[in-house]
Amino acid sequence: MSSIHFHSSEIFETIRMVADEKFDIRTITLGISLLDCASDDMDTLCRRVYDKVTRKAEHLVRVGKALEEEYGIPIVNKRISVTPMSLVTASCTTGDPADAGRALDRAAETVDVNFIGGFSALVQKGCTEGDRRLLEAIPRTLASTERVCASVNVGSTRAGINMDAVALLGGLIKETAALTANRGGIGCAKLVVFCNAPEDNPFMAGAFHGTGEAEQVINVGISGPGVVLNTVRRNPQVPLGVLADEIKRTAFKITRMGELVGREAAQRLGVPFGIVDLSLAPTPAWGDSVAEILEAMGLERCGTHGTTAALGLLNDAVKKGGAMATSYVGGLTGAFIPVSEDAGMIRAAEEGVLTLDKLEAMTCVCSVGLDMIAVPGDTPASTLSAIIADEAVIGMINRKTTAVRIIPVPGASVGDRVEFGGLLGSAPVMPVHKEESRLFISRGGRIPAPVQAMTN
Repeated sequence: MSSIHFHSSEIFETIRMVADEKFDIRTITLGISLLDCASDDMDTLCRRVYDKVTRKAEHLVRVGKALEEEYGIPIVNKRISVTPMSLVTASCTTGDPADAGRALDRAAETVDVNFIGGFSALVQKGCTEGDRRLLEAIPRTLASTERVCASVNVGSTRAGINMDAVALLGGLIKETAALTANRGGIGCAKLVVFCNAPEDNPFMAGAFHGTGEAEQVINVGISGPGVVLNTVRRNPQVPLGVLADEIKRTAFKITRMGELVGREAAQRLGVPFGIVDLSLAPTPAWGDSVAEILEAMGLERCGTHGTTAALGLLNDAVKKGGAMATSYVGGLTGAFIPVSEDAGMIRAAEEGVLTLDKLEAMTCVCSVGLDMIAVPGDTPASTLSAIIADEAVIGMINRKTTAVRIIPVPGASVGDRVEFGGLLGSAPVMPVHKEESRLFISRGGRIPAPVQAMTN
């Protein structure tokens, strides 16, 4: 059993957080290496991928459900991440990488996980032929699967930004939206473009199992915006430094539960325990919103002046408190601001207070980046690429992970709303700048890494 022990008062407090404040473990994610599944024959590769994923993840959902019942804490998602598939399919020069994606989907359905991440490529410094084949297969893969998620790392602080890949992805996002137009372009909700992508991220759609990881590993993503929201509401007039300390204490408590669940899951599955991702992950339900936390601090509406400062305080306090409660912190870690998945963000965007430009500023101080942003369907591919480039530069210069998950909703205009359902929620279609970025994007090449990259 786990070596973590709880006082009775902590147990009662956890029960209250679950019952009244929507506290949950957002995901336990089993990482699986597929490097040994490579083959120059696609049928063989797909068979190996399916067999290994179903064998290694056979008991994941059962263990997750047992832990929910024993500890009384909801574990919302049980997921799988795999080796970036561009590495696995690289030697198969005649097959379609989308077939490997469909093998992953079948395996995910067999073991009953809701998502499997890792249809991914790491191209921050350049593309191999295998990378390019996989990138070009992303739209077909996401349109023909239900549970597969894709990600592409286009930049890093050390390598700079691969603008050829950025330019390509604008078009691939448009193609993905078109192929899933009957569902509001939902394929784009399963595609993340990263700068400084972590190898141990348990959250979708950007999870993949890095090449520096063990054969298998369990990573945990906690949640708890509702718990933090109530902490802020209980302290309506305290100075900000005192409020930050209260948030730290709250983050410590919810992270302890994540650590406990993660270690227990790892032990029962017979795999190493990896990390706890401290990110506050909101849902479309009221009371489970990061935007509401910021408004409870004293902002009339998320997106107004002061929002970036409040978010910076929140993000830092969550990291400081959570880091004391777990042996290994990883993944993204901080506060998520996905528009469609946060009821407060949706309201602020619909009222016009929260804009794309303000969201970009907020990403300088929080986890990830422009997440679950719906834009008009006629947005040019070059504009999507330019948005990705802006966010990637923020990550590169500030030595942090940033990302873009953007959906050009086919047929939709500013003011419309698109429904994705479940945790993906619904997104108001937000305006983008009409001025062209095409000539800038068409230059291609690589944005050089900043001087701070030279740290050896």
